[in-house]
Amino acid sequence: MIAPAHAASAAGAAPAFWQAPEFWVALAFVVMVGAAFRPIARAIASALDIRAEKIRSRIEEAQKLQEDAKEMLATYQRKSRDAMKEAEAILDHAKAEAKRLAEQAGRDLEDSIKRREQQAKDRIAQAELQAVKEVRHLVVDVAVAAAEQVLRENLTAAQAKALVDQAIKDVGAKLN
Repeated sequence: MIAPAHAASAAGAAPAFWQAPEFWVALAFVVMVGAAFRPIARAIASALDIRAEKIRSRIEEAQKLQEDAKEMLATYQRKSRDAMKEAEAILDHAKAEAKRLAEQAGRDLEDSIKRREQQAKDRIAQAELQAVKEVRHLVVDVAVAAAEQVLRENLTAAQAKALVDQAIKDVGAKLN
């Protein structure tokens, strides 16, 4: 005997969809994919989360490196400005010191010239005094020689004796 379901199919009626093997294969496929999808989806989501965290970490690290680089650049620029200011200050100080030393050298030269000029004037004055002294001695010597010659020629023996006696008295009075 023929089963009624089989008879219906033989009669040209389409079997119900749950009776078709394709339906059950498709349903088994969907259930298997659904059952496998959860762990796979979790693994994919976990891998994507890990990847996103790595990317976020790299971005944060890059931002930190960028901030550090900006800070280092600012520090370098500040140090560069400070070094330029210090170099300018050193240069200004060197110029001022050179000017001061040049002025001091000029004053020292003027002082040296004045000292040498004064020394020359002192030597000239001393030479003049020495010359005057020598001229006076010469004049005294000439005057004494002239007086001696005049006295020899014009003085008599009695006058000479009286002058000698008077000179002896004067010497005795001056010594006592």
